[in-house]
Amino acid sequence: MTRLRGGAALAAAMVFTGSALAGCEGLAPPVDGGGPSGNGAAAAGDGRAVNPLDNPDGTEPGLAAVTSDADKERARALIEKVATKGRGPRTGYERDKFGYAWMDSAPRDVPFSHNGCDSRNDLLKRDGQDLRFRKGSNCVVTSMTLHDPYTGKVIEWTKSHAIEVQIDHVMPLSYDWQMGASRWSEDKRESIANDPLNLVPVDGPTNGSKGDSGPASWLPPNKRIRCAYSVRFAQVSLKYQLPVTAPDKEMMLRQCGG
Repeated sequence: MTRLRGGAALAAAMVFTGSALAGCEGLAPPVDGGGPSGNGAAAAGDGRAVNPLDNPDGTEPGLAAVTSDADKERARALIEKVATKGRGPRTGYERDKFGYAWMDSAPRDVPFSHNGCDSRNDLLKRDGQDLRFRKGSNCVVTSMTLHDPYTGKVIEWTKSHAIEVQIDHVMPLSYDWQMGASRWSEDKRESIANDPLNLVPVDGPTNGSKGDSGPASWLPPNKRIRCAYSVRFAQVSLKYQLPVTAPDKEMMLRQCGG
């Protein structure tokens, strides 16, 4: 497995161990935890990341922190537009109902689709730095440096240890299914599964801890990024006209000072 610098691998393992609990509805999110710790791991900062308020289609890199009072006010105004309803049953959900991962043949209105490169590599190229590619390819990333927004750490990643970096669906597909996507067309489900607006490369074990949780049950350990994460969750919700639960909306507003 690719190592995080210093003692961060141990911290990541601890996060992964708690994954079963983090996916439970009603579990208190890590409101007082998170943020880069003094364990010797390199702090990522934002790298090349762009404020999600200035990146409404998700084609620019990463998730930069939302910090100014003006931007937090903009964030709350966006989140307020999100509709709410109760979470429906998971009955019938299968990952394949959102298309195979990671397809390049999603509907053509999805950014990066039909460009000859699969969605996973598109996202690694979008967010990674110091990229290296498979010989003869300008698509398949074999190594990179990732400024991981969820943990606030720098990950030196290689394809030989691929699972160290996973692509998170900010609004999880099972969550989408329960909030209305079960009634969608196949094309619309393929769109949300491959839309860069809904996809962020992050630390693998941290992503594993999220499961299909909404913001009321799970937030990124890095406290600094939580408003940006909430904005992105809202952007996906609004684009696809998917409601969130009332507790999730309340938590999203709280992360941006509401």
